Amino acid sequence: METSTPVSGFQIAELTAINIAKFITIVCLIALAAIYGIHDVRQVIYLCLHISYCSWWLLEQWLFPQRSQQIFTDKIGLLPFIFVLLFVGIFYALPGFLAFTNSDPIGYLTVAIALPLYIFGTLINTAADVQKMTAKGMGAGLVNDGAWRSIRHINYLGDLMRYTSFSVVAGSGWAFLLPGLIFLLYLQRIASKETAMAAKYPEFTAYQQTSTRLFPLIW
Repeated sequence: METSTPVSGFQIAELTAINIAKFITIVCLIALAAIYGIHDVRQVIYLCLHISYCSWWLLEQWLFPQRSQQIFTDKIGLLPFIFVLLFVGIFYALPGFLAFTNSDPIGYLTVAIALPLYIFGTLINTAADVQKMTAKGMGAGLVNDGAWRSIRHINYLGDLMRYTSFSVVAGSGWAFLLPGLIFLLYLQRIASKETAMAAKYPEFTAYQQTSTRLFPLIW
């Protein structure tokens, strides 16, 4: 008779793991502020943007508890859990580290680029998620109107805009590793979702002909 080891028996919801990772990111950013100090508006802006995003993500779980039944519902084991903590919790704070170790004053142009990216990215991502969550809760099938009318994965576009804003504020080319890797991850998710939706919804083919995957008018 086989007995389960603590590692093989460990199971946690993927969304719960991501929530823990978001909290770890907040802790990392506060630790960076304590270690390196705040010596320019760059660090202030970065803290405000990234911590407000992580806080909103966690607040959403309380405001919209039905999200836990719609996204990241799979159970994961110990090793994937550790990977989520390291990747989403710590690696996602890389632009923050680069922002706090960047001694150059932030320029007006940088701020003018970063803030609209963050604001519109957040609005796009949140509006799209809330629309789909509400529609699915009311029994809708394929959601292809409103925010989703022209771009089939509009929530991913908003998320990429937001993470790109963090990299812009950081002021280092290395910071763009984060949105770059997230983009590669989304490419895989988009391919998987496109296949699944094509098989599930007969009207998806027509939807494809009137919309793009991720970038308006491009792809």
